Amino acid sequence: QVQLVESGGGLVQPGGSLRLSCAASGFTLDYYAIGWFRQAPGKEREGVICISSSGTVTIYSDSVKGRFTISRDNAKNTVYLQMDSLKPEDTAVYYCAAGAVGCRNSLGRYNYWGQGTQVTVSS
Repeated sequence: QVQLVESGGGLVQPGGSLRLSCAASGFTLDYYAIGWFRQAPGKEREGVICISSSGTVTIYSDSVKGRFTISRDNAKNTVYLQMDSLKPEDTAVYYCAAGAVGCRNSLGRYNYWGQGTQVTVSS
């Protein structure tokens, strides 16, 4: 069964950090680009950042530049999203997605999606 599972979300104070994980089962992530997307209440899902199968990083959202980093560990079939200097506006459900055609800031380009993990930034 093909599955992506996100973990690591939670409640954090402004300025804090979280590391999200996206673990795959039923397929290998090696040949897929992995994107992170987020959806805040009442808003559309938006692209955040992506890492290609070769490790090239593409940032979709200017608001996370210098604060979020993405990495992949193919041996563990897992991709990570390190989020630092978190702000209240980062509050959202975060989703990872696997795409066979490379990093694209388009939801329809991704083949598999996780169920999401909630990130809440609040004091």
